[in-house]
Amino acid sequence: MAIWRFDAIGTRWEIETTDDLESDAKGRVAAEIERFDAEWSRFRTDSAVTRVGREGGEIASADAGAMLDAYRELAHATAGAVNPLVADSLAALGYDASYSLVAGDPIAAPREWSQRLRWTPQAVTADEPTLLDVGALGKGRLVDLVSGVLADLPGGLVVDAGGDMRVRGSAVRVGLEHPYDATRAIGVVELKDAALCASAVNRRTWGDGLHHVLDARTGLPVRTWAATWAIAPDAMRADAVATALFFDGGPELAASWGVEWVRMSTDGRAERSPDCPAQLFTARS
Repeated sequence: MAIWRFDAIGTRWEIETTDDLESDAKGRVAAEIERFDAEWSRFRTDSAVTRVGREGGEIASADAGAMLDAYRELAHATAGAVNPLVADSLAALGYDASYSLVAGDPIAAPREWSQRLRWTPQAVTADEPTLLDVGALGKGRLVDLVSGVLADLPGGLVVDAGGDMRVRGSAVRVGLEHPYDATRAIGVVELKDAALCASAVNRRTWGDGLHHVLDARTGLPVRTWAATWAIAPDAMRADAVATALFFDGGPELAASWGVEWVRMSTDGRAERSPDCPAQLFTARS
């Protein structure tokens, strides 16, 4: 297998293919990542999300309908804990566009977020300045898009964006990294024609107990669960469930979507969905 490594959207990518990628294929991947980032990144001053955060208006994007529809289900399942208007809450704690990492007072995201936005399959519109953050599922969506760009390649394919991955072809054995010790795994899973996405409180951390997984209802970081993993046919839903699993309602959403999962609590307990194929080294029944 050939591996192409590069950095994009603030993370390390690895794309594994049967044969070396031609420059044309690499160019198509780079163009798709740039398009998505230019539309949805709140860390870019020139993005559509940043413009709508300043002025309101429309984000024209073929990803709008799929992502906002999924957010509506996420918000319903978690009683509003997962919310695409959590951007201002993240910024208030220092995870802002300039990465100031200087925490102020927490702020809650608007509960009525879906009333502030209108969306179609091709666009989302806000009548007033509204900053969105699609971090709960956006990276998974982009992994799916990049996999789609390379769908015509023969042989196996692994698209891995900082641990959120989608596999086609031969099975790949993946370790579930311990959230408090990157040299250890709490289990392993074999992926074949499936996606695996993970989230953990040890990623993107700063200050005392501050990290990027917030409860939108309070604007505060979660405290009960330390790490989650979700397995689904597509990476966007796996990513979404990996976020939802930090809250009550996450396992029920996973069951309704047919997503298998593992999660580990901050006191070291691990649990999983009844049919999860992962082999855990420690688990709670």
